[in-house]
Amino acid sequence: MNAMETEKQETEKQGAGRQSKIAVVTGAGSGIGRAVAVELLGAGWSVALAGRRPGTLEETAALVPGGASLAVRTDVSQPDDVAALFAAAVERFGRVDLLFNNAGTFGPGGVPVEELPYDAWRHVVDTNLNGAFLCAQAAYRQMKEQDPQGGRIINNGSISAHTPRPHSVAYTATKHALTGLTKSLSLDGRPYNIAVGQIDIGNAATDMTARMQTGALQASGEIAPEPVMDVADVARTVRHMAELPLEANVQFATVLATAMPYVGRG
Repeated sequence: MNAMETEKQETEKQGAGRQSKIAVVTGAGSGIGRAVAVELLGAGWSVALAGRRPGTLEETAALVPGGASLAVRTDVSQPDDVAALFAAAVERFGRVDLLFNNAGTFGPGGVPVEELPYDAWRHVVDTNLNGAFLCAQAAYRQMKEQDPQGGRIINNGSISAHTPRPHSVAYTATKHALTGLTKSLSLDGRPYNIAVGQIDIGNAATDMTARMQTGALQASGEIAPEPVMDVADVARTVRHMAELPLEANVQFATVLATAMPYVGRG
C-alpha cells in the first residue's frame, strides 16, 4: 500500500467518525442490494459492498462516482469470508453502523417439494439463513464493542416470510426462519443499543423478478402476470429505516407492488 492510499484510508476513517455513517450491504452486486447501496452512497454513507462477483461490485460502486465504497468478495455462507468482510470494513472506515443483510437466492424455481434435490435445499439454507446469521453475528460483535456502542441490522425478508408461493419450500422456509432471527436479534441487541428490523419486499423490479411480468404460477395453478414496482422505492424505504435514531426502530416493514396478489393470495 502506497502513502497516497494510506492517507486516503485515514481520511475516510476520520470523515466517517465526523460525518458519514458506515454500512455493510451484502448481495450488493445486483438487484435490491445494488439499489440500496446506491441509495446510501448517494446520501453520503460509506458502504462496504459484499458479494460473490467482484466485477458486479465494482459496477455498483461506479454508479456513484466519488462515493466512499469498498468492494469485498464475500460468500456469506463461509464464516471466514464473513469475518474478512467485517475486518475490511472496520479497517477502511473505522466502525459499522448498519448491516443490510440482503444476500439471498430463490433456488431452483418451479420444483415440487418431492423432487427438490437436497443439495439445492442446502444451498438456499446456507445462503439465506446461515449467511444471514453469520453476517448478523459479525455485525453484532462489532457493534457491541465499538465506541460509540451500537448500530442497526436490517434483514431482507420477503412476502414469503408470511405467505408462500407454489413450489418455494426452501425459500419460504428460510424467510420464515429469518423472521425468527430478526426477533431474537432485536431482543438480544437491546442492552447494547443494537436495533434490528426486517423489510419484507414483494415484486420489486429486478432480474430475479423479471418473469413476474410475463407470468408467474398462482396458487390456483394458473399462470398470470403480476405487477412490479421500482426497486428504488425499496431502497428509499431501507434508507429511512437506516437513518432513524437508534432510539427508534421499524421492526417490520412490508413494501410491495400495490396490486400484486399478496393479500388474499391463494
